[in-house]
Amino acid sequence: MLLCSVRGCAQPLTRTGGLYACPQKHSFDLSRRGYLNLLQPQDRRSKNPGDSAEAVAARRRLHDRGLTAPLLAAIQQITQPAPASHVLDAGCGDGFYLASLARLTGCAAHGIDISLPAIDAAARRYPTAEWIVANADRQIPYADASFSLVLSITARRNAPEFHRVLEPSGRLLVAIPAPDDLMELRGAERDRIDSTVAAFAPHFHLLAHQRATTTADLDADAVHDILLSIYRPLQPHPPAAGRITFSLDLLLFAPSPAAPR
Repeated sequence: MLLCSVRGCAQPLTRTGGLYACPQKHSFDLSRRGYLNLLQPQDRRSKNPGDSAEAVAARRRLHDRGLTAPLLAAIQQITQPAPASHVLDAGCGDGFYLASLARLTGCAAHGIDISLPAIDAAARRYPTAEWIVANADRQIPYADASFSLVLSITARRNAPEFHRVLEPSGRLLVAIPAPDDLMELRGAERDRIDSTVAAFAPHFHLLAHQRATTTADLDADAVHDILLSIYRPLQPHPPAAGRITFSLDLLLFAPSPAAPR
């Protein structure tokens, strides 16, 4: 169930046609693309928060090349969403991973991102899922225990809110860049597994860890799309083309029963 995002409200939203409203008479119009914008002015740090339209388009081209298909397969294998289960992707971007899981498994897909261009792209490409513009770093506009699976794929890490919206028997997948991810462009980085597990420890305990890695020989256009779509520091002179490594550490968590909701 969706909740009103006006500060101090959090009342249930009821849909009537293309309008969502809460008992306090706060209302939100469904866009013509089919997504709902619940982002409040105080929940943005800039005029256009999140990924730009150019970054969203670049990442989509990488997905369309099939470069991330092995990563998707690994995510499906470790999460195994059940048919008709409700799955939330917090920081869903253009919706590729979430919508692909819905297509492959029959789960019900719900995506949140602070980027309006990202949600607009997701809604246009995957109209059967629910897409919400909101700041998942602050509050997830869904009722308690709404989901059996929450995804955070190189994105949001709001452990208290993830715990709140997950069913007690639910699962959380946190995907973080592995040390060798894009190492040809940025060099090898530190292992983030221990620090990530520690950050989630007050609310979750680790069930499984899997590293998903793939490589691809890319032309200059594809490498340029990678550069458009990432924010991490690069080497002084990254290659214009060549073999590139894509690698994620997949951390599957279960909610800790004693954690506060």
